[in-house]
Amino acid sequence: MPDYPRNSGRFPAVALLGAALLAVSGVACGKDTTSASAAARAKAQESRPVRVVAAAVGPLPRTVTVTGTLAADEEVVAGFKVAGRVSEIAVDLGSPVRKGQVLARLDPTDFRLRVEQAEAALRQVRAGLGLPRDGSGESVDPEKTALVREARAVLEEARLNRDRMAQLVEKNYIARSEVDASQSRLLVAESRYQAALEEIRNRQELLAERSSGLALARQQLADAVLSAPIDGAVRERRASVGEYLAAGAPVFGLVRTHPLRLRVAVPERDAPSVRVGQAVRVRLEGDPAVHAGRVARLSPSIQEQNRTLVVEAEVANRDGRLRPGSFARAEIVVEADRTAVTVPAGTVVTFAGLEKVFVVKDGKAVEKRIRTGRRSGDRVEILEGVAAGEPVVADPGSLVGGTPVTVTR
Repeated sequence: MPDYPRNSGRFPAVALLGAALLAVSGVACGKDTTSASAAARAKAQESRPVRVVAAAVGPLPRTVTVTGTLAADEEVVAGFKVAGRVSEIAVDLGSPVRKGQVLARLDPTDFRLRVEQAEAALRQVRAGLGLPRDGSGESVDPEKTALVREARAVLEEARLNRDRMAQLVEKNYIARSEVDASQSRLLVAESRYQAALEEIRNRQELLAERSSGLALARQQLADAVLSAPIDGAVRERRASVGEYLAAGAPVFGLVRTHPLRLRVAVPERDAPSVRVGQAVRVRLEGDPAVHAGRVARLSPSIQEQNRTLVVEAEVANRDGRLRPGSFARAEIVVEADRTAVTVPAGTVVTFAGLEKVFVVKDGKAVEKRIRTGRRSGDRVEILEGVAAGEPVVADPGSLVGGTPVTVTR
């Protein structure tokens, strides 16, 4: 026999033991693989719970979707009509204002002084005409004034005296020279009478002038208070307390915030459907609310450059949430009473440009190709593929065709 090393007798035993272990391991691995496959098949056969909703026939207004920018319906620059120093600023940037609300004031000291001086000058003229000092009437009969009455009395006396002298000279009681003297006195009296009438007319003209001066002074005092000419909000403030302003200098920029004007361009193909008075649904970036409006104005012609129709809508903004200058997406409702078969938007799955929904048939999910139309809110119009009343899976998610499903409530 060959001469083996001392421990060589162990090798056959070790080899046999390793082979046995490998055989056992292989059997065990085979059992594990078989178990995993069976578990996967069992899991695949598990029924997935799903909820279904029925395709419904309901109102789906036909709309034209456009974009545009909100603008103020009216913008004005408010300023004082008189020059002066600002003593009060009552509003600031962003303040809502109502028509007639006080915005700012000038120092009224000088304006009040002018009113007092004009009132004093008017009282003086009225007194010269015999009118009440603080009355409002300006009409006066010259013949009833003291100045004219006195001149007329002198004139009548001179006329009577001349007539009497003429009678006496005819009887040769007096000389002709005395008649000539009485005639001269009559001419002087007539001249003074006419002068009195002219003086009263001049005083009446001065009365009208003084009255106009008082009215102007009072108006300037009133103009020292700046009031809002429109309802709206303060867009810009350009003056401060203590600043001296020239007449007409801008103090505030105001915008009318209700309603706002939305100007959009409607494609020529949709232009025939748009009419004044149609409802408009307006949405803004970052604002989930839908704001209501109405088509107010249409351009009489199509713009040749881009083949669109300019349309203006008025959008209600009573709470002031909308701001001029905001970008807006709008839907013009051109056919309000239209109905269609619709499903919730979440039931429609789009893959590789194809649209489909899932229905349940024989306990399994089945894909159905569809063709969709318009969208309104969270509803999608179904043109082909699903009939009214047919149930579809409400939230398919990653569902694939052939998956066992169980309909739940």
